Amino acid sequence: MPSEPVPTFCRHNRFIERCPICSRTLAGNEPSTSAGRRQSSRGGAGSGGSGAGTRSSDARRSPRLRAGGREMRVHRELRAQDDGYRSALAPGLHASDDAARLAEEIAFASGRLLALQAAPPDLFNEICTQASEGELEHATWMCFLTVYLSPLQGDDPFAGIHLALARDGGEGSGSGGEGVPSLDGIPLGPRTSHDSARGSETLLAYRHWAEQFGGQERAFTGEDSWTPQRRFERVFERLALPGFGRMGRYELLVTLGRLRLYELDADSLHLAVGRGAGPDDLTTVAAKRVLGVGEPVYLKRRAVAFAEELSVGIDVLDLAFANWGAGERATLGFGADTVDPQALEHVRDALKL
Repeated sequence: MPSEPVPTFCRHNRFIERCPICSRTLAGNEPSTSAGRRQSSRGGAGSGGSGAGTRSSDARRSPRLRAGGREMRVHRELRAQDDGYRSALAPGLHASDDAARLAEEIAFASGRLLALQAAPPDLFNEICTQASEGELEHATWMCFLTVYLSPLQGDDPFAGIHLALARDGGEGSGSGGEGVPSLDGIPLGPRTSHDSARGSETLLAYRHWAEQFGGQERAFTGEDSWTPQRRFERVFERLALPGFGRMGRYELLVTLGRLRLYELDADSLHLAVGRGAGPDDLTTVAAKRVLGVGEPVYLKRRAVAFAEELSVGIDVLDLAFANWGAGERATLGFGADTVDPQALEHVRDALKL
């Protein structure tokens, strides 16, 4: 009488026949290549399966989701094919095309911030003029609305912001109440923080936040003894308002600092991690991917070291990472061909491109 074979254990310390992974290696258990095709087309044949199958498939393919009453666009990550590229500075990049695209986005973001500081265009110049004429409170409010609504893509990037400013403080249909403009029908840019479901809630929260400090100037100045980096960190923490997440808060403080309205200098990226993370924060998602780390402390340190190695300000990486991760450049009121040639050269050298 032939003896029964001795049961074999797999690398997962299970009987190989019972392991959902290793059992596939046994003869006769190989996955069928046609099974997936039959499963995906099952909704079109058979009784009662067509409608439900089609709806669930369409839902999975939909580029938009609803989150808390707000329509949210889903950004699909663009990944170039692995061509053997490796960099100790950016361990998450495995394709030279990805690295080259990142270098271009860093050069654009750096050029934009340099122009904000040296020769701000259009509405940004109006903001600086208001501040120089002693209207710092109004200039700060203009800056907040600019960041909150976000400049549009195209030839008239500030159209929506000018419309909001024209309604500012008006009566009737143009007023959102308590001295804030109604944002109904106002076009929004790619980096907007506005959620139509909230209405004027965030604008009112910002007004009340400033009032509790005695005005915007005192709110953004804080303690006179603070260094520009300490001021950036403390105001960023204080500015956590409903509907005003990491992206908007960070961009506002960077813009106020680069326009020289206040002494603000970014100390880090203040990435949204843990409970503060959200799918809309493209900077955090892209930083994790580029730098190859997700643990908050190490991610913060690696981002700072990355900026230092590339010889760019840490604030440059905010928009650069976001644009790189989205696969589409948000120009924020600047020409798409804006560039910092020196930064582009440094980045290419550092990434060995």
